[in-house]
Amino acid sequence: MVRVLHLVMLLLIAGSVIAARNKQSRPTEDELEQESSDQCPEPDGYFADVDQCDKYYACRDGAITEKLCPDGMVFNDFSIHDEKCDLPFNIDCSNRPKLQTPQPSQNCPRKHGYFAHEEANICNRFYFCTDGKFNLIICPDGLVYNDKVGICSWPDEAKKKGCSSKDVFQFDCPKVNESIALTHPRYADPEDCQFFYVCIDGVTPRRNGCKLGQAFDERTGRCDWARKIPECADWYKDRLTDEQLDALENPPTPKPRPTGPINRRKPARKPAYTDDD
Repeated sequence: MVRVLHLVMLLLIAGSVIAARNKQSRPTEDELEQESSDQCPEPDGYFADVDQCDKYYACRDGAITEKLCPDGMVFNDFSIHDEKCDLPFNIDCSNRPKLQTPQPSQNCPRKHGYFAHEEANICNRFYFCTDGKFNLIICPDGLVYNDKVGICSWPDEAKKKGCSSKDVFQFDCPKVNESIALTHPRYADPEDCQFFYVCIDGVTPRRNGCKLGQAFDERTGRCDWARKIPECADWYKDRLTDEQLDALENPPTPKPRPTGPINRRKPARKPAYTDDD
């Protein structure tokens, strides 16, 4: 019995020694991060930083160089052979969310990129910034800036606070039954004959428009020439003349293109005649 106890004690002591050695030899998480920043995963290529989305490393023959994308851009790690910085909308930075300190300028929170208007209630305008210089961009009618993708979207897709469909359009879709809702019913814009609302699933309004000279006919649910719709017959009176409306309604018929083969050869020159002829 005593020998068995001694054997158990020796096994426990040996196990503790091995565990301690393994603990000492195993690199810590900080050491792994330091190693990944100081050493090239491959002799040549471009490699993303493990923490900072706009930082990366260039490796040439095993020599590593730390680099930064321009402020507002992030590193695109799709291929180790390409040194490419991209817009944040195109890259998933959820696992390395750190970024360099911003370098703001007028209307530009960072030197490069797309940014929402500084006034939260202005939904359809945003800035495109290059080297800290901005260009103001206005979305097409009915759309708002979507800061998740950097483009204009329908308000219900952008889901921006203060820029919902109701905030932007000031229009509520009438309540309808399920069968009508499935058809995405249309309703005239009460303020503008040229425009109408499409209620997606009978609930979410999206503003659409008819082409110039036309108006939305709520009886048919389609666009037609304004002069044919009694309530909108004079809608363009102060904007277009009768001649302009006629030209829109009756555009000139284009000349038909020739269907046969076209002879592109120059005609033969007539022979020169001399005095002897």
